[in-house]
Amino acid sequence: MSRQPEVLWAQRSEKIYLTISLPDAKDVVLKIEPQGLFSFSAVAHGEPFSFTLELFDSVLPEGSKTKTKMGLRNIICSIQKEKKGWWKRLLKSEEKHPHIKVDWNKWCDEDEESEAPVDSDDDLDEGNDRGESDEEDNDGMLYLPDLEKLRGK
Repeated sequence: MSRQPEVLWAQRSEKIYLTISLPDAKDVVLKIEPQGLFSFSAVAHGEPFSFTLELFDSVLPEGSKTKTKMGLRNIICSIQKEKKGWWKRLLKSEEKHPHIKVDWNKWCDEDEESEAPVDSDDDLDEGNDRGESDEEDNDGMLYLPDLEKLRGK
């Protein structure tokens, strides 16, 4: 019997972002169908993982503007919605799924979308995957400006 990995999700008016948390995944198979059926299977540490999601509405299938990035710790999918607009939820069914959670690092409210950074598909994690700055000094401390200089003293 296969297990289900944790899935994080976020949306914009034109896209859905799915992040599948599965370190060292091998033999990854993703299938996206236009009616909104998303299937995933992989093997990690010798154990099979799989799930199928019936998305809230139809999407553009693989190819066109749907992109996937395989990382060491997770698989990130950017799925193009067929119709621009905000979904009430990720899935057609209203039941709760313990493995599906909101990705607050990528989340954007409907009224804030114009203020959010422009979404290019390069944002499928060029940097680290927690949205933190990579600027660190030799001690591993984040850089902070000299506040006394800013005050003018």
